[in-house]
Amino acid sequence: MHKSVLLEEAIQYLNLKEDAIVVDCTLGYGGHSSEILKRIPKGHLYAFDQDEEAITSARNRLSNISSNFTIIKSNFVHLKEKLQELGIHKVDGILFDLGVSSPQLDEDERGFSFHKDARLDMRMDQTQKKDAYQVINTYSYEQLVDIMKTYGEEKFAPSIAKKIIEKRQEKEIVTTLELVEIIKNSVPEKYRREHHPARKVFQAIRIEVNDELNVFEKALKDALELIDVNGRVCVITFHSLEDIICKRMMKEVSTVPNELKNLPVIPDNLKPNFHMIKTIHPSKEELEENRRARSAKLRVIEKVKE
Repeated sequence: MHKSVLLEEAIQYLNLKEDAIVVDCTLGYGGHSSEILKRIPKGHLYAFDQDEEAITSARNRLSNISSNFTIIKSNFVHLKEKLQELGIHKVDGILFDLGVSSPQLDEDERGFSFHKDARLDMRMDQTQKKDAYQVINTYSYEQLVDIMKTYGEEKFAPSIAKKIIEKRQEKEIVTTLELVEIIKNSVPEKYRREHHPARKVFQAIRIEVNDELNVFEKALKDALELIDVNGRVCVITFHSLEDIICKRMMKEVSTVPNELKNLPVIPDNLKPNFHMIKTIHPSKEELEENRRARSAKLRVIEKVKE
């Protein structure tokens, strides 16, 4: 079963009232959503996901708790418009959990894992056209280097990209383990011994296939607009690129502009609308129980005025 990371902390910092309207942007298999639903008996939960299997599983789980929920089959990039279609313009809590769910990683045919052989896929939304196979077999050398450096911070990106181009000229690269083998043969042995050499490359391809960073930036902007006064937005990130976007955007809306910082008293109407609450890391116990929590970070922001 998928273990939700920072579950108790996320629920605690959402600061839920029993009649709250809450949005879980990343329903997955319902770990966070089921705990939210228990705490809002007079409220309503709206949950986003685009994975049919996760939705079916989560719906069954949530139905055992309450009927006060609506599942929206959509990428959370459409957060604002989908809620507005349902007549929802302000909410009390919004949660993002940006990790790939364990079942997605564990399902061989999804192609997310570099430990299991599968067709190169990595699509969160199985109906979209672009997949990992297309990225690996059609992107230019420059494009491959760029995504590996930008999204994976992979220092051997040039040699890996070069080897991919060479191999695909012989024949198409079809499976995850074919790609892993190419990556292993493109990096020094010392690097292979230190950690799995495919980890960063697979992360980079997954982000590219699902356009994760642009999607998150737009969705977080919408979330900050949708949240009501005294409401909170909680974001769980798993790598530095997501966290940098999150930190920057939260800082922008919660910081007094430089030109006002020297004023002895800042007028209320010029004070920021948001207040940063906290950044939370997993506990020692959680890290021991769930190694997927090791890179997680929870950032919390509250809207203090319109």
